[in-house]
Amino acid sequence: MHYVSTRGHSGRKQFCETLLEGLAQDGGLYVPETYPHVDDTMLDAWRALSYPSLAFEVLSLYVSDIPPADLKAICEKTYMPEIFGSPDITPLRKLDTGLYLQQLSNGPTLAFKDMAMQLLGNLIEYELARRHEELNILGATSGDTGSAAEYAMRGKKGVRVFMMSPHGRMSAFQQAQMFSLQDDNIHNIAIDGVFDDCQDIVKRVSSDLEFKRRHRIGAVNSINWVRIVAQVVYYFSGYFQASEGRSAGVDVTVPSGNFGNICAGHVARMMGLPISRLVLATNENDVLDEFFRTGVYRVRSRADTLETSSPSMDISKASNLERFVFDLLDRDASRTKSLFDDELRERGSFDLSGDPRFVTAATRFGFRSGKSTHADRLATIRDTWGRYNTVVDPHTADGLTVGRIHTAPETPMLVLETAQPIKFAATMREALGRQPDRPQRFDGIEDLPRRVKVLPPDAQTVKNYIADVVQAATC
Repeated sequence: MHYVSTRGHSGRKQFCETLLEGLAQDGGLYVPETYPHVDDTMLDAWRALSYPSLAFEVLSLYVSDIPPADLKAICEKTYMPEIFGSPDITPLRKLDTGLYLQQLSNGPTLAFKDMAMQLLGNLIEYELARRHEELNILGATSGDTGSAAEYAMRGKKGVRVFMMSPHGRMSAFQQAQMFSLQDDNIHNIAIDGVFDDCQDIVKRVSSDLEFKRRHRIGAVNSINWVRIVAQVVYYFSGYFQASEGRSAGVDVTVPSGNFGNICAGHVARMMGLPISRLVLATNENDVLDEFFRTGVYRVRSRADTLETSSPSMDISKASNLERFVFDLLDRDASRTKSLFDDELRERGSFDLSGDPRFVTAATRFGFRSGKSTHADRLATIRDTWGRYNTVVDPHTADGLTVGRIHTAPETPMLVLETAQPIKFAATMREALGRQPDRPQRFDGIEDLPRRVKVLPPDAQTVKNYIADVVQAATC
């Protein structure tokens, strides 16, 4: 298995090369040359596997440069009940006939990002030790990616993490999770802007090939292919739990801002997993909903990116959409580069509404979409508690709101849970009139000392900061 860039000019790479590089040298995103196909015989054989064994089987289709015994050991080390709270790792909770929540937020930082980030941390440490190298990871977060990455990488040998977040735009709990870490290899940077500014800086720094090589810059955002393929595993797990031995398909609703989580669902479907429909749910920052409804991808400005009560989806530039558009355009790298490099830079938008491949996209790829608002979130949180005795966070509420619109009586609907409610206490109090439950290990986290550097939204300033930290560490 080899990997190519969505923009066509980075050559064929192996799995571990994409692991450490993150963004391709031409600014594109790595994807496999072809998606491996999973047939009914394989699905039947995988149905009864434990989650670590399922992860090993799925990853083995994409990894050719790690010995199988090592890969299996990494999967078993990563997906342990002691880390994720349940032997099922991602158990289903039945809400109603044909309606399920897939619980993805039982990991160390209470967010679905742990599912991929814990694996990524173990893989990076393994590969750096094998190469006798170091890596400086630059990331951007709108809320949960940052803490998941930092908890996965803290104390790891050969790794430093520089994590950018939008200054003052995360919840108090999310900020405390990140900024209270005192590990020497963790460096928090609060950017005076929005998440899209942070994400743009990651891409600009990664595109400076001389700086990237000199300082060994890697990525943990979902631009890193390994994040995507790790998330593919829980789509298989959810399908096996919901289908209960039947071969019929399932529908999956995914709250999405950066298109990473649902991109993994797209990959699983392309592999042959029987997903009938992939339902994308946005909040008021509805760039992705607009694209799937109209074919127009229109990036919003910083001023037009709204601050909402589901803040992890306050995103107006969905990085992973490029992977889907590459497939939509029959893997035309030249056209993909033109859209995401030239047209977005010049006009801030592109329009595929007249392309016949977009017209048939819903049928070919199964996508549907919808938008949820603050009022929808509050109503859904109250309704889910009242009817099902289940408390969901605001992002999962967005998923439930939109998912219900697209339910079909004959097909199970899985809604992917994104985070624990305690991470968004203010909205939960507004919805339910009380403080959400808090795991004991996080008691008093908001009162801990913090380490964070506030910087302007400027790539050169961030590069200077990284260079200074690396130089001080190596002196």
